[in-house]
Amino acid sequence: MLSAAKKTVSLAARLSNAVISLVLERELKNEPVSLVAEEHFRASWCFSNEDLENTVVDESQRHTENEGPNDLRNEKFSGFISEGTATESDDENEREDDIDPSIKSVGFNYPRVKRRKSLPDPVEKEKSVSLWSMIKDNIGKDLTKVCLPVYFNEPLSSLQECFEDLEYSYLLDRTFEWGKRGNTLMRILNVAAFAVSGYASTEGRICKPFNPVLGETYEADYPDKGLRFFSEKVSHHPMVVACHCDGTGWKFWADSNLKSKFWGRWIQLDPVGVLTLQFDDGKILQWSKVTTSIYNLILGKLYCDHYGTMRIEGSAEYSCKLKFKEQSIIDRNPHQVHGIVQDKSGKTMATMFGKWEESMHYVMGDCSGKGKLSEDMSGAQLLWKWSKPPGNATKYNLTRFAVTLNELTPGMKEKLPPTDSRLRPDQRYLENSEFEMANTEKLRLEQRQRQARKMQERGWKPRWFTKEKGSEAYRYKGGYWEARERGSWDNCPDIFGHIDSDQQIE
Repeated sequence: MLSAAKKTVSLAARLSNAVISLVLERELKNEPVSLVAEEHFRASWCFSNEDLENTVVDESQRHTENEGPNDLRNEKFSGFISEGTATESDDENEREDDIDPSIKSVGFNYPRVKRRKSLPDPVEKEKSVSLWSMIKDNIGKDLTKVCLPVYFNEPLSSLQECFEDLEYSYLLDRTFEWGKRGNTLMRILNVAAFAVSGYASTEGRICKPFNPVLGETYEADYPDKGLRFFSEKVSHHPMVVACHCDGTGWKFWADSNLKSKFWGRWIQLDPVGVLTLQFDDGKILQWSKVTTSIYNLILGKLYCDHYGTMRIEGSAEYSCKLKFKEQSIIDRNPHQVHGIVQDKSGKTMATMFGKWEESMHYVMGDCSGKGKLSEDMSGAQLLWKWSKPPGNATKYNLTRFAVTLNELTPGMKEKLPPTDSRLRPDQRYLENSEFEMANTEKLRLEQRQRQARKMQERGWKPRWFTKEKGSEAYRYKGGYWEARERGSWDNCPDIFGHIDSDQQIE
C-alpha cells in the first residue's frame, strides 16, 4: 500500500555492487541494515483502449541513466496539457465551471485545527557522513549487526507514511457526496484521482522512513479532515503494515508488503496487497498500487518513478484503468498518467490525464484515440491538484501535511498507547536534530528488534488487526478508539523501552 509506498531510498557515495547487494539484501529481508524504504509506504500521450487493456510492465527493461530527471513540477505541460499546471497562479484558470458549487466545499468544511507548519529548530548541526568510511570500518563483520546512522532517515515511520496516502481525503468526501446524488461516474473519477494523489508526496523524498518495531502503532485523529486513521505493524517476516480509516461516509483499509528485485544500479519494488474503499451505501471499490523503481543507486542523482497499470474495480457501475507511464531516458515530460472509465459493457465514459505529482483532469467520453485528447482539452475539468510545499522546506522535503504527522501536542502523550510512533525515541531525537542520541537509540531498538522473528514464531499476534478467513489480508478488529477513550493500555507493551538481559530471547 500505502505506505505503500510512498517509498524512497537513501544511498550515497560510490559503493561497490557487492557491498550494496549485501546491504540491500538485509534491508529487504527487514534486517536492521536500513538502506531501502518500504513502500509508503514514489511513449506517447495518445493511448488507445487496447493499450490500456493490454499493458504489461516489462520487468526486463533496464534504465541506464546516470542522472535523474530535472524537476518539471513547476514547468508547463507540453502539448495538450499545457494549461494544466499546478502553481498557485493558475488556480483561477482551472475549469470547474460545471461543478456544483456545493461540491467544491466538500471536504473543506470541517472545523479548523491549528497544526505546526515546520519541524522544531535543530539542536545540533548535522555532521557529514562518509558511507565508505563506515563500510570500510565494518569489513569482515556481520552486516545484520551494522546499524546505519540516522542521517539516511527522515523523522517519520512507515506507519505514518501510510497516512500520507490520505492527504487528499477530500476527494473521498466528494465521492460520497456524488454517490448520494446518484452520479456514480463522478464518484469513480474522484476515487481514481485519489488513487493517483497518494504518489505526490514521494517526489523529491530521498530519505527513508524508520522501519516500525513489531507491534508499533500510529493513530491520526484529524477532525479538520473529518477522519480517524490507525495503523499497526502486523508482521515482521514478511514485513506487513495494516491500516484502517473511518471517514465521512466511507471507510478505507489496506495492508502492504513488498516484493523487491535488485538490479545493481536500481531496485524495483512491487507492492503486494489491496486497497479497499467502502461507502456507507455498501458499494466497494478496490485497487492495487503500481510498481516503484529507485534509480542511480551507484552514480548520479537518486530518483524514483512509479509505473504500471492500476485497475479500480468493485461493486460499482463503473471501473477505471490508469496507466502510469514509465519514464525513459529521453523523456522531457515525466510522471504522466492516463486513464479511462468504462461501464459494464466496456464503453468508455470518460478519459483522464495528468501527472502523479501534479494534477489530474478528465473529459467526458472516449478521447483516448490518437489526437482526440488534444482536440478535447478545452473541455477538461480539474479533479485534483497537489498542495504547494512549505516555504521553509528542509532536506527531507516533507509536504505541509507530512510535517504535522509526528507532532506531539500538549496533553497528547498521556492519551497515546506506549506503542505509538510519536513516542519512538530515535525518531523524536532525529526530528529535533539530536543526531548522537538518535543514533544511540536507533542502535538499541534495532538490537531489540532482532527478537521479533522469534516472537512471531512463538505465536505473537497483532493487537488491533486480524487476518481475514481464507485470506492473507488483515482487517481492523476494532476497539482501539474505545481503549483510548478509557485510557486502557494494559495489553500494550512498552516496545520502545529497555529490556533486561534476563528477559531477552536467546
